[in-house]
Amino acid sequence: MKQALRLSIGLVCVAVSAFASEPLYQQNFESAEAGSVPDGLLVIDGNFTVKAEDGKKALELPGSPLDTFGTLFGPSRPDNTEVTARIFATKKGRKFPAFAVSLNGVGGYRLKVAPAKGAVEIVKADATQKSVPFDWKSGEWTSLKLRGVKAADGFKIEGKVWQGDTEPKDWTLTMDVATPPPPGKAGVWGMPFSGTPIRFDDLVVREAE
Repeated sequence: MKQALRLSIGLVCVAVSAFASEPLYQQNFESAEAGSVPDGLLVIDGNFTVKAEDGKKALELPGSPLDTFGTLFGPSRPDNTEVTARIFATKKGRKFPAFAVSLNGVGGYRLKVAPAKGAVEIVKADATQKSVPFDWKSGEWTSLKLRGVKAADGFKIEGKVWQGDTEPKDWTLTMDVATPPPPGKAGVWGMPFSGTPIRFDDLVVREAE
């Protein structure tokens, strides 16, 4: 009887855990029509379209014009939210792209990979809030994860960036903020300063655990 009860409790815990990990938003573009912008994406600026390459689809931002472009997605939330995305970009000669994921809308916090600086940054209102070195490799998919959570004395921003299949255990950089940001959607951003396209895939928004 006790063994059966423990088993039942274990199954309930697994079920609750699985339910809690369900994405609030998810898009891998495989069912999206090539040449389109899928429903659920709010393009702020830029000629984003779904492109197919080698049998896989992704959202592509063309290599020109050279500016900052972005699209928002998922629910509008103030805190305890996590966004992840994979981004593919290439350099051209001595010209480098830059790209980011964000939370809390257009004016929220961004986790930005800045290869020209050899750095990963937390950016808000176009101002770098914190920066750490990062050795970015051109022509490889880069995974970005940004989380904003309530903290005892305000708000905490945590960002993680990696290339390859293995997610690092530790956050790449963290920052404490006294004033929590307003509600807003998650987003991805591309700055094709190298003149080559930037591709975005596997967009996911979750409740931060």
